Amino acid sequence: MKSYVIFDLDGTLLKTIDDLANATNHALRELGFPTHGLWVYPNMVGNGVMRLIERALPDDARTEKNIKDALAAFKAYYNDHCCDDTVPYPGIPELLEDLSARGINLAVTSNKYQEAVTKIVNHYFPDANFRAILGNVDGMPRKPDPSIVFKALTMCPTPKDEVLYVGDSGVDMDTARRACVESVGVSWGFRSIHELKEAYADHIVSTPAQIADLVFGVK
Repeated sequence: MKSYVIFDLDGTLLKTIDDLANATNHALRELGFPTHGLWVYPNMVGNGVMRLIERALPDDARTEKNIKDALAAFKAYYNDHCCDDTVPYPGIPELLEDLSARGINLAVTSNKYQEAVTKIVNHYFPDANFRAILGNVDGMPRKPDPSIVFKALTMCPTPKDEVLYVGDSGVDMDTARRACVESVGVSWGFRSIHELKEAYADHIVSTPAQIADLVFGVK
């Protein structure tokens, strides 16, 4: 049985891609650069907003100034529109309610900047038993560096063999492996099952209910 479940946010708990794409396209338009179709963005996300901006900019326009200006435009827009089209994946609210009711500690660890993570999690899951809601802050390396997982563990001290880390990407599986905790890859997120397998996910699930089974040791 596990007592602490640490979740990635984008692509794991929430389908955020529309709002991320809209904010990025807004920033690109502000700077006079071409925008991208929604279908392009799942392969751009996962390493934080700055990397998203870098990837969205034209190859010959990835200057420090353009990245800084686009990032500012992104945040100004996203802070007001991060909950416009974002939705929980089917079964996620029920999973979090069930785990919380049964005394399981929860956490979110995201490469997205802290202000947005706090706002989004509190908006969509105000009653979940989150012991840590962690986004990227200055001075903390981004996943797959495991520092953010270690911080979540300091906020809710738990033996590592009682921890389950849930995410949708190879970055997440690598993060879990570096933190020496058991990993679960979800098939409904932004990345492929092939990527999860290539990143040595300990488990791959296709429904949130299967996460509960792993937590409680149901075969």
